[in-house]
Amino acid sequence: MSERSPAVLFVCLGNICRSPLAEAAFRSETARAGLTVEIDSAGTGDWHAGSPPDPRAQAVALAAGADIAALRARQVTVDDFSRFTHIFAMDAQNLADLRAIAPADTSARVSLLLDLVPGREGASVSDPYYGGEELFEYTWDDVTAAARALVAELAR
Repeated sequence: MSERSPAVLFVCLGNICRSPLAEAAFRSETARAGLTVEIDSAGTGDWHAGSPPDPRAQAVALAAGADIAALRARQVTVDDFSRFTHIFAMDAQNLADLRAIAPADTSARVSLLLDLVPGREGASVSDPYYGGEELFEYTWDDVTAAARALVAELAR
């Protein structure tokens, strides 16, 4: 059996803040490294389905050179567990929700995103939704550090 090409899904609650930022950071890092990876993001909840990312998330991503305005929120599906090789949750609750819906035979690696960053294992990417723009910048820094670590891992 040949090894599958990497396919990475980033998951938060509503798919309008943290996971689209993680998707954007990882797209930027894979492009810089010349890696070909299928990349997407989703939410465990459905209330933002079809909505674009939060305007503050769009602004912080655009400031870093990533335009995420065309992204649209969607909810995680059972099919995602066979489509993606890696599924990264932004926090422990989303990780628990993912594990609860994962088929028993999933081959996807399901874990916390910050487990990739030395010294941040078990930590959550903070949810900036109820905060100011500075929280979105902090979230961008977190997801960028994780994106760089994941690119390094996949390039090995």
